[in-house]
Amino acid sequence: MSHVRTMVWGPAEFVGLPPGRIVVEGMLAGAFASAAIVGAAVFGAWTGRPSLADGEAGLVCAAALTLYLTSVGAGRALVGITALLGVCLALQAPPAAVGVVLAERGRVESAVVTSVGEGASSDGGHGRYLCSVMDRDGVSFKVRIWRGCGATTRPGDVLAIVHDPEGRVPPRGVATGAGPLWDLAPWSVALMVASATAVVRSYRLSCSSEVPRHGSRHVPGP
Repeated sequence: MSHVRTMVWGPAEFVGLPPGRIVVEGMLAGAFASAAIVGAAVFGAWTGRPSLADGEAGLVCAAALTLYLTSVGAGRALVGITALLGVCLALQAPPAAVGVVLAERGRVESAVVTSVGEGASSDGGHGRYLCSVMDRDGVSFKVRIWRGCGATTRPGDVLAIVHDPEGRVPPRGVATGAGPLWDLAPWSVALMVASATAVVRSYRLSCSSEVPRHGSRHVPGP
């Protein structure tokens, strides 16, 4: 049972509080991975590079963090939890990155609603209302807008939308509230905590036949 517990959750061979620099190492690993995932998505959306903007680079960063935790001997359960959080962050980052681009260089204009539809939700019930819109010149936008589009919206109504003048990200309805990256904060914090926990619990007292890791102390023989 001890072997199984070590394999699943990590050895955690310390008494009392864990070594401070191990905690810092785990937090930095999670913070670096989080910054790389979000930064890649924002850079890709800003420059119009689909491989970065679509979250593929973020998934690579999450995989790199997973490999690092595996290399230091973290427990499999904690490695899996951290990998799952990294994937979730990588999938959430692209929409937030689009919001960053539109917030920085987007232009707000009025658009006329041409039709209103209703998308299905994940459980098969009623979803968001989706509006097809066109600009003042009569040119229809390729994407449908859901921000500002509701049950009372009718064709001919006017919606305020924000679009990228360089055309690298799709337009959106004008949103109010916190900045676009605030929605990613819980995922980033959870990733950092999971990474730190995995690294801390990978700490072990090295035996004479083992290579010390994380600077753990060698146990002298009798």
